Amino acid sequence: MSRPAFLTLPDGARLAYELLGTEWQGVRQPIVFIGGVSSTRGDWQRLANAMALKRPVLIYDHRGIGDSTYSTPARDDDITIELMARDLLALLQYLKFSEVSLCAFSMGGTVTQQLLLLPFLESNPTTLPFKVSHVILSGTFHTMWEEKGYGIRLDLTPITRALSDEEKKVRAKPSVERSFDPEWLSNPANQDRFNHFLDRQIVGRPLHTIKKQSKAVARMKLYGYERIPPNIQFLVIHGLRDAIVPFSSGKKLLQVVPGSTFVQTGSRPGQVPNIDFGHHWWEYFPIEVWVNVLEKFLSSQRSKL
Repeated sequence: MSRPAFLTLPDGARLAYELLGTEWQGVRQPIVFIGGVSSTRGDWQRLANAMALKRPVLIYDHRGIGDSTYSTPARDDDITIELMARDLLALLQYLKFSEVSLCAFSMGGTVTQQLLLLPFLESNPTTLPFKVSHVILSGTFHTMWEEKGYGIRLDLTPITRALSDEEKKVRAKPSVERSFDPEWLSNPANQDRFNHFLDRQIVGRPLHTIKKQSKAVARMKLYGYERIPPNIQFLVIHGLRDAIVPFSSGKKLLQVVPGSTFVQTGSRPGQVPNIDFGHHWWEYFPIEVWVNVLEKFLSSQRSKL
């Protein structure tokens, strides 16, 4: 990805971001991609670059990861889902977006849900100064699941010396593999993409921050879904082979989020061939498939009752 721009937040933290497809500003509505635990903005590269051919695209790093910073050199910020939602709010305000669509992934889905629920908090409720028209909730959840065997896998073995890049990759490899599925991983055609993710995994992803993000997810409390404006449209994307967030979590979102729908399967534009994909869903199928899914959804209008 390109060198980022930065927004300095009131508490001193700096958010790194990139705005792609700037030739579409003022012509088409922007879409914002919100990453999950350990994600950095470059993880969206394949999809973000394709979408930027059609509309403005905002990608950014959560505080303390990628090129974003903490508020102090001690890196002692209390990372919460609400704090990350307020960081996103500040970034969207700064960019003066009047209307946006949001595409959220994994932990980013909880950040996005919290953003929409900020006006209804008991403490410090905050009205959103922009309109959110469409929301994609992908590989995500609204509450922690009970199924065993899911979640990220962190290597917590103490490090007593500087590691080489190859040693770092060995530590990171199991968690990267969980983002996909055995069939995808065994396909030689995907080897370059896997190596790309593995190479990126050892840059700008401090374990200190990943632990904080994981704890934030475990502590989150989301409520007030019935008060979400009915004109916001929601699309849920979740793969049957997701080894990090169980498929049942995506289905449960349909029961909680008003008016949400699940991505359709089929051969028509706006549909996916099947839902046999893993956590990093946009790495499955030709990228045009996902561009068509997103564009068809973003062009849809809520039916009037």
